[in-house]
Amino acid sequence: MAKVKKIIFTPSKIRVIISFLFFLLLYTIIFVRFFLLQVNKKDFFKNLGTQQYNIDVKVTPPRAQIFERSGKISLALNKKTKSAFVLPKKFNNKKQTMSFLKKYYPNAYKQIIKHPNKYFVWVKRKITKQEQAKISKKNIKDIQYLKETQRFYPFPSLAPVIGFTNIDNDGIAGLELKFNQTLAGTPTILKIEKDARSSKFYFKKEIQKQGENGKPIRLTIDDKLQFLVSRELEKTVLDHEAKEGCVVVINPLNGEILAMTSYPGFDPNSKNITDIENTKNKAVTECYEFGSVMKAITALSALQEGLVTLDEEIDCEGKVTYIDKIRVENWKSVDILPFKDVIRFSSNVGVAKIAKRLDTKLYDNFKKLGFGQPTNLGFPGERSGYLNPPEKWSRSSLFVLSFGYEVSGTIMQLAKAFSIIANGGYEINPKLIMKKETNKVLPKKLYSYDALEQTKDILESIGKKYKVGDFRIMGKTGTARMVIDGKYSKRRHVYTFAGIVEKDDYKRVIITFIKEPRRANIWASELTGPLFQRVAEKMVLHDRLNNNL
Repeated sequence: MAKVKKIIFTPSKIRVIISFLFFLLLYTIIFVRFFLLQVNKKDFFKNLGTQQYNIDVKVTPPRAQIFERSGKISLALNKKTKSAFVLPKKFNNKKQTMSFLKKYYPNAYKQIIKHPNKYFVWVKRKITKQEQAKISKKNIKDIQYLKETQRFYPFPSLAPVIGFTNIDNDGIAGLELKFNQTLAGTPTILKIEKDARSSKFYFKKEIQKQGENGKPIRLTIDDKLQFLVSRELEKTVLDHEAKEGCVVVINPLNGEILAMTSYPGFDPNSKNITDIENTKNKAVTECYEFGSVMKAITALSALQEGLVTLDEEIDCEGKVTYIDKIRVENWKSVDILPFKDVIRFSSNVGVAKIAKRLDTKLYDNFKKLGFGQPTNLGFPGERSGYLNPPEKWSRSSLFVLSFGYEVSGTIMQLAKAFSIIANGGYEINPKLIMKKETNKVLPKKLYSYDALEQTKDILESIGKKYKVGDFRIMGKTGTARMVIDGKYSKRRHVYTFAGIVEKDDYKRVIITFIKEPRRANIWASELTGPLFQRVAEKMVLHDRLNNNL
């Protein structure tokens, strides 16, 4: 029987065996690890690698400009600017940077403290040159810059019309809001294979989605006329210490708005616009009871319906009378007047008597001229106003409606109504955007030639006071009490003048409006009438110099 050799484990052999088992285990672990990495988690690491060199880049086109009517001068353009940021994970001098941010940019400092693992933090978007100089002077190298664009508006008087954009260049008011998508365009999406070690080199660039540049828009606004009008309005508001004012100039033949300004306004280039009230385009976003200026509408309605003639004598019964047991008061004592002078001297009693003949037809004519409904201008925040319908009338409604109460409207609605009077009685819609007329459809005729000419004769008897060269001036004043806490105030008023400037084929409608001047005992004939005259003089001179007349 063979002898079994006895294996003796010497210390050296034990060390060899242990080393062998150790390396066997190590290689087994490495093999398993490689298997997991290369086979089991292949897709995960493939995607991770792809993310390091395959990136999607969104390229936003520059925002398109907004031009005045000639298309030569930009009213809203783009300006290069810088935005400051930090990369907290890559601070070179954390103590210095954080100390600077805490003192000058506490919001950024708080973000970093609250989210210490954040990779990117804005210090401030659209930073000023003075702020850049301060950072440079303090030698804060951890603050870096990114180039951006921001809107710049060279004509502050147009700010309520054009509006403004937010920090990301998205329109948030006015025409910037209405035409945001048109002006902004759409971004191009690029897929780039980038060198993972460099942000400057890439191997391949592929367009995933082709974007489109924004399209510019051209307004009907005449920038020079806008400037002239805004100066006259500002002077009037300041001289009379009024709360606010507004002027609209419109071509009644095509509805093009040539100037539209309100005061006080705001600086659209300011980063801190706090008074939101002054950002409104008051000509379309605010409604008022205009008072006696609406007597022109009552006169046109009665003449159109054949219920009165210019020479018919109307007994205005002194200072106060009662019609159907309703007290009606004239602003001054007048007796028997031809209808033409009833409007000229603005007799409430005389107008109320004519309104009684019209009855619900007065409401129909107000409606036909555009009150109680939008003008189709399409401006953000445009209001429809209010026109009290016959089914809601009280015993006094018909009378007060005839001289401008129980009907509230916008200044643009008033401009539209007087444009219909000025253009021969044709339906017209105000417009702010220049468009090529492709299918020219004749507008609807709303009023007869005779009714319009007779109404113009009445308005001319008032307009002669505000003479402008050899032009035919027609207009009507309006002084109306404001409703304060549910009651008509005796001291707080709004003042209006709706006027027409005409010579041959040249026609313009100008509406001037002033709210709450400091002096209470004043009339529109002393306030908005003279403002109309100054605006008309500037307009005519401007149009002559520019061959528009």
